[in-house]
Amino acid sequence: MRMNAPTRKFIVDRFAGRVALVTGGTHGIGFAIALELLREGASVVVSGLPADADEGRTAFAAAGFAPLLVTGDLIEERFCRELVDQTLTRRGRINFLVNNAFSFLARGLDATPADFARSFGVGPVAFASLIQLVAGPMQSQGGGAIVNVSSISAWIAQPNRWTYNLAKGAVAQLTRCAALDLAPRKIRVNSVSPGWIWTREVDKAAGGDRATYDPIWGQFHMLGRMGHPVEIAGPVLFLL
Repeated sequence: MRMNAPTRKFIVDRFAGRVALVTGGTHGIGFAIALELLREGASVVVSGLPADADEGRTAFAAAGFAPLLVTGDLIEERFCRELVDQTLTRRGRINFLVNNAFSFLARGLDATPADFARSFGVGPVAFASLIQLVAGPMQSQGGGAIVNVSSISAWIAQPNRWTYNLAKGAVAQLTRCAALDLAPRKIRVNSVSPGWIWTREVDKAAGGDRATYDPIWGQFHMLGRMGHPVEIAGPVLFLL
């Protein structure tokens, strides 16, 4: 899934001495964001599901990095607290939060209450919980920055995607409200809304056949192709 993606050939120190917490950082967009932060000098803490831990460690090691990886499910409030506590305990501060981990559960008329609970619990509810948990430490350090990863799905209608699109729409509104409330604390809150990005979930939907599906799904974009995760990392680092 990371094959054929653009790669960076240089390292700068724009984020030297800063600590960033990136959720869902073992693969896809989260991995790309975490890797670019590492390349630019940040100390990075990554969260991921236990099943994805080995994949994440291997990918970071191949790039020459070993960020702190904390595993668990963000639908659990306990894990949200543990993630922030471990970051503060082992890294001493939190300058940046990237809320990226999400449930790629896309159902419509057949969606159950449990489906909605999963979509919102791992998504906007976990995003909100982590923002609440980092707000105090960030304020005590003189401020910070938060980026929430939303989606084009927050802004448009798509068939059979009630769960995912509703949850992503909530992320957009959470970002507005959090930005308003945290600005007096010198904490900036922004979001990005990627279009179709070739991630693990998209690869699954294509049955691994990127050559066939990239130009088909690429028709939804002006460039005529799908995006690479690293192309989302750039705007996120700019906002941080």
